Order: sequence, then structure tokens, then C-alpha cells
Amino acid sequence: MTVTRVHLFISGKVQGVYFRHYTKEKAVELGLKGWVKNRMDGKVETVFEGASEQVNEMVHWCQTGPAHANVTNVQEVWEEPTGETGSFRIKYD
Repeated sequence: MTVTRVHLFISGKVQGVYFRHYTKEKAVELGLKGWVKNRMDGKVETVFEGASEQVNEMVHWCQTGPAHANVTNVQEVWEEPTGETGSFRIKYD
């Protein structure tokens, strides 16, 4: 299995629509590690690390997001895996 890591910055109507909740739910379902958080600039920031196929599926999902979101842009930054551990989590910092 090839492990990959991507850091996303998601723009649009992505706060106040349970984006973080549904992102966590989907990431856990796919067995991914990482985190998601709201940013002060109105974007959602997230990191996914895991099997390439599942990471790519998550990137594709984030281009639409949950039902009430309106994603206008997803900036992808592919990084070297860092060995994320624990459950996928919502960060509040």
C-alpha cells in the first residue's frame, strides 16, 4: 500500500454547513488519519493521510462536500507522509 498525504484549503460556503463533521465521518469510513478545522478566513483546512486510493477519494469528495456546502475552490498541497496517528479529528484551534 502506498501512503500519501494531502493538505487541502477549501473555499466557498463551507462553514456553518457541518463540513467538518461530514469530513470526519467520511475520513473515518475510509480509514484515513489527519484532521479538519475551520479557518478565520472562512475556509476549511484539512489533512488526509493514508492509502492513495482513499486519499484521492477524499479529495474528490471535498470538491463538493456535504449537501448544504457550496465549494468554489480546493487548493491541494501534496506533502510527504508524516505518520499521522490516532483517529481522524476535528481541530478547534
